[in-house]
Amino acid sequence: MGRRIAKTSGTPGKTRALNVFLIDDSHYFLDLPGYGYARAGQTQRTAFRALVKYALQRERLKGVVWLLDIRHPPSSDDRAMQDVLVEGETHVLAALTKGDKLSTAQRRTREHQLREDLELPEDQVVVTSAKTGEGIADLKEAIAGLISGVTQ
Repeated sequence: MGRRIAKTSGTPGKTRALNVFLIDDSHYFLDLPGYGYARAGQTQRTAFRALVKYALQRERLKGVVWLLDIRHPPSSDDRAMQDVLVEGETHVLAALTKGDKLSTAQRRTREHQLREDLELPEDQVVVTSAKTGEGIADLKEAIAGLISGVTQ
């Protein structure tokens, strides 16, 4: 977004609500609770899933930027999310986070594996690192394309 808008924590699963940020006069960015490593009970996890499904059914939704840790294979929660995204015919941009934690060769291998596992085309996957800034410009460009390339 060009600025820090979301709160982050070193502990996964801290976000407990849908946070909405006004980006410009016509676009909102929704930050949804994580699901993969959230330290939450089954009741809260079910509520998170319902919230995500609700957000994905919005008519004006342009697409989803799906954050996935490049170091890990898709979890059962990732697979469930993939099913929801496919079912809703949601436009997806996968941002593979923590790219700085792997060597260049490892990044390429993991990116290829995740693209294959999640059945995503190359132009829907961007490797990023918040720490080094790697891929952030590409991610911004891809988000702009996602927003402008999808009809309401």
